[in-house]
Amino acid sequence: MREKDKSDAFGDLDRHDRRILSILASEGRISIADLARRIGLSKSPTQARVKRLEETGVITGYRAMFDPIRMGLDHVAFVEVRLNDTREAALRAFNAAVAGIAQIEQAHMMAASFDYLLKVRTRDMRDYRRVLAEEITALPHVENTSTFVAMEAVKESDVADVI
Repeated sequence: MREKDKSDAFGDLDRHDRRILSILASEGRISIADLARRIGLSKSPTQARVKRLEETGVITGYRAMFDPIRMGLDHVAFVEVRLNDTREAALRAFNAAVAGIAQIEQAHMMAASFDYLLKVRTRDMRDYRRVLAEEITALPHVENTSTFVAMEAVKESDVADVI
């Protein structure tokens, strides 16, 4: 899809589309009939809207959500990463390698005194130290890292919360 088509699709969201997105974000398994009833439209236009949102890339997929604490993954660290090379090829190599590390929940390129901020979730400090030593510091072009351990999650939101 062309960039213009994508921006047009995102800019054309009306109140029904936003309501659909909000509901699907928290109840991805809702039936079209129930979704239609909740947004105040009939089934056919609701189904057409969902299909359009999927085809234009606004909806990128559906997934199950898990409680990481109940799964024993309650250690969260934020890692500042500074690279020794920030040319485009180095950034692409780093980005591709980060995608392969399951414990990295989020990776953001930053406009800061460091290059990337990673959110890393592990079982405990020992597991985190292993991931840092064996995987994160071995990523392409990593010069140094700084770790900040989260003591408590005060607020974590999904995109549905801001639609």
